[in-house]
Amino acid sequence: MTDMQKKSFGTMLSPIRAGQHMLRNRVIMGSMHTRLETEPDSIARQIAFYAERARGEAAILVTGGFAPNAEGMFDPEGPRIDDPEDARSLRPICEAVQAEGSLICAQLLHAGRYAKIEGCVAPSPIRAPINRFVPREMTDADIRRTIEDFAKAAENAQAAGFDGVEIMGSEGYLINEFTVTHTNKREDEWGGSAENRHRFSVEIVRAVRERCGSDFLVIYRISAADLVEGGAPAEEIADLARKIEAAGADILNTGIGWHEARVPTIAYQVPRGAWRQAAANVKAAVSIPVVASNRINTPEIAEDILASGEADMISMARPFLADPHFVKKTREGRADEINTCIACNQACLDFIFSDRPVGCLVNPRAGRETEFRDSPTESPKKVAVVGGGAAGMATASEAAMLGHDVTLFEAQDKLGGQLNLAQAAPGKDEFNETLRYYGGQLQKHGVKLRLGQRAGSDDLTDFDHVVISTGVTPRIPDLPGIDHPSVATYAEILSGNRAAGDTVVVMGAGGIGHDVAEFLVTEPAETHNTDAFCETWGVDPHFTTSGALAGDPLAPKPSRRKVVMLQRKTSKAGAGLGVSTGWILRNALRKHGVEALGGVVYDRIDDAGLHIVMDGEPKIIAADTIVLCTGQEPERALAEELIAQGVTVTMIGGAKEAAELDALRAIDEGVRLAQSL
Repeated sequence: MTDMQKKSFGTMLSPIRAGQHMLRNRVIMGSMHTRLETEPDSIARQIAFYAERARGEAAILVTGGFAPNAEGMFDPEGPRIDDPEDARSLRPICEAVQAEGSLICAQLLHAGRYAKIEGCVAPSPIRAPINRFVPREMTDADIRRTIEDFAKAAENAQAAGFDGVEIMGSEGYLINEFTVTHTNKREDEWGGSAENRHRFSVEIVRAVRERCGSDFLVIYRISAADLVEGGAPAEEIADLARKIEAAGADILNTGIGWHEARVPTIAYQVPRGAWRQAAANVKAAVSIPVVASNRINTPEIAEDILASGEADMISMARPFLADPHFVKKTREGRADEINTCIACNQACLDFIFSDRPVGCLVNPRAGRETEFRDSPTESPKKVAVVGGGAAGMATASEAAMLGHDVTLFEAQDKLGGQLNLAQAAPGKDEFNETLRYYGGQLQKHGVKLRLGQRAGSDDLTDFDHVVISTGVTPRIPDLPGIDHPSVATYAEILSGNRAAGDTVVVMGAGGIGHDVAEFLVTEPAETHNTDAFCETWGVDPHFTTSGALAGDPLAPKPSRRKVVMLQRKTSKAGAGLGVSTGWILRNALRKHGVEALGGVVYDRIDDAGLHIVMDGEPKIIAADTIVLCTGQEPERALAEELIAQGVTVTMIGGAKEAAELDALRAIDEGVRLAQSL
């Protein structure tokens, strides 16, 4: 029995009453945009998505946000629930979830000034920095009509079979915009004093409760830390919480940060459980259940928050993309089999922002449940997988789970490949969880491991199928002096085999270059210790100040090294980074004084440093260490040897394409290949 199997999660797994409902445990699958609503066969895909998570025993599932009217749509394709007939089409989703023993709530979300549509509205005509449209200021009649629209939307949800609704009052959307002076400059009964600024929220909750009755679950998502200037202080948040409870809410879920905030809230750079005190502040003000959320991704941290009394329930969204059976595995004593969310945002938020349906880096099935099977193969094959990185582990574990006889060869004495380098970057040690998960799956499904064995062609003659996932090697540019003692590859630096000096030049400003630069300037505590994180990003660790801010999130921070990052391209450094995380990396490097130069021509390296040409002028950048982040080359020697011998091989991951260290693509290719065998 593993240490995780021995642990008790009794508080998390215990029932709790919310309104008229007894919930089977204290875990909510939080709301997230999925874009499944706009896909072909949208109802079937949503049934598969939500029912799988209900089978995983989440007590309540909250859908992505439905707009209560046309003005509230997040974008022109966004889902709405203001038409009763359209709402009724969602009934099969509700029935599928309820058949598995979970409750399902529709989130009602009015995007306010974040709506990417002409004619968006807000309490005051102040454009959001993340939107090009200037909102129209709502009239008194608009406000009263919108309150009625929320009540009608809840009524439509009830008629469609939903057990309740979550009213989205956080993250900088319309309701939240009314509550704070940052966006509410009104002087009528809907603005000015806190009493007036809270009126819109309270009247919506009251209207929904009156319209839908006492047995309909009403969750209100309250902003527990706005993280913007002019945001609410703790006493106003507590006051609003009490009013929302009195108006009829059954549960208060906590939201953290506005979308325009300059503080990371859910990405891997945020320590686990960093926002628990914000939930505790709300809980101290009310008697109804309060939910903690954001950067809670293991049963251990969930149980610790609940057992401490800081919250009554836990909301997790992306962890249910990574593993829909999170709660069930915990209850069955299989917590060590949970496929943990690593907070990378690559296939969830970044897919949504690029108009694609939601996915998950560590779980290719997420949002695509109808494309995969779990039934054993009827024609088992003897499969060799060469290379134990992300692609190889995904292929081997999936193929073995489906009943194939799998042997995995790995030249190193441990699994992981490039993941062992990626996890060295600040916050990316979450990849440890991925390595732990796949190691367990390989063992569970009987994969024969050949660690420390570099497979040759003679080792692969008795297999029906050979998969080459041998990964990549760092690309070494053809440059005079490239063998100078000051030069190191990113692999040598991230692996710890080479130590960097006090002044460093990073050649390359892509994803790897940014990770290396952050590794060189960031203290480990900044992504592991909440107080250090708050100090770095200007957050009040007690969450009592206005907006929970205690300084400028972009204020400079002393660095342990002087780092300059270079690239040949003239475009902005990091232009290809993830939409939802790239800004965090760029801001973190700026805070630590990292200089990024583009349009560089590399000339040579010698004892004086790196010689470059910029704008036609030769320059020398002195450095103790020059780190090569100049790309990768696929490792295909074995594949080419086998192909020459007439052996059919399939190349995946970095061996197939070495453009970036792309674990998302590697794992997806591995799982899909195993499914196709």
